[in-house]
Amino acid sequence: MDVDLAARVVSYQSARASARTIGLACLVVTSVGWGLNWPVMKYLLTQWPPLFARGVSGVIAALAIAAIAHGVGESLGVPRGQRWRLVACAFFNVFAWMGFSTLSLRWLGAGQGAMVVYTMPVWAMLFAWPIAGKRPQLAGVTGLVLAIAGLAVLFGGQAGELGAAQWPGVAFALLAAALFAFGTVAVRPADLPPFTQLAWQLLIGCAPMVAFGVAFERPDLRALSATGAGAMAYMTVFAMGICYLAWFAAVRRLAPTTASMGTLLTPVVGVVSGALVLGEALGARQWAALVLVLAGVVLALRER
Repeated sequence: MDVDLAARVVSYQSARASARTIGLACLVVTSVGWGLNWPVMKYLLTQWPPLFARGVSGVIAALAIAAIAHGVGESLGVPRGQRWRLVACAFFNVFAWMGFSTLSLRWLGAGQGAMVVYTMPVWAMLFAWPIAGKRPQLAGVTGLVLAIAGLAVLFGGQAGELGAAQWPGVAFALLAAALFAFGTVAVRPADLPPFTQLAWQLLIGCAPMVAFGVAFERPDLRALSATGAGAMAYMTVFAMGICYLAWFAAVRRLAPTTASMGTLLTPVVGVVSGALVLGEALGARQWAALVLVLAGVVLALRER
């Protein structure tokens, strides 16, 4: 009997270690894929306007994920009591997060945008004070100071040229981070299966981007080159499809703190790939800013 129990314990531990390994692998795929998406989006904006490009990609991804949801037996129906909560989540998680972050790239480099946007855990910590009554402790306050210092280092060295040339991008990136952070604290997700929830959020959040893009951005569909089409395919299939599937697989197998910390690889990949692919600046100032921002985000995540 003791031998049988020991065998079961060993089997359980082995299965748990295997699940963690798979979860970590999925987390790496997600974080690297999302990080590479920053220079991809930046390049795509040379051919299509931001909201139209991101909106079209999101609508296509939503339809594909809806097909996956149906294929795995999830219902695509949304109960009446969950609809407004779903709309709110779509606004904060998709329209504001994806739309404003993409819009920021009209003025910012891919690495700059990624670094500013991924300060959202710091703002979530601040929103948790008035909304949830969770007052920031020393670690959280230190994280806020470090994150702000990192942004000051990132843009402070070019204050003379920042002005109107980049401030709109900084504003949109911070707005994306702040609204996403507010949504994570203030809005409870709709009680829906994961693929169904993602499909509806993408559709509800991205369809207005397409409508706005057609009405005001006036995209030239013929301007999309073969390389641009490849960028669209990457953003749709990999960044919004495979990466989200990998993310769901990761959070099912890892502790929430581990999953959250793992996403900090995304801005690192965004900064480095922006320099390698697009020739963006990557020197001592950019590395110092990245270290400060990530240190601040780590402290904010640990406190939350």
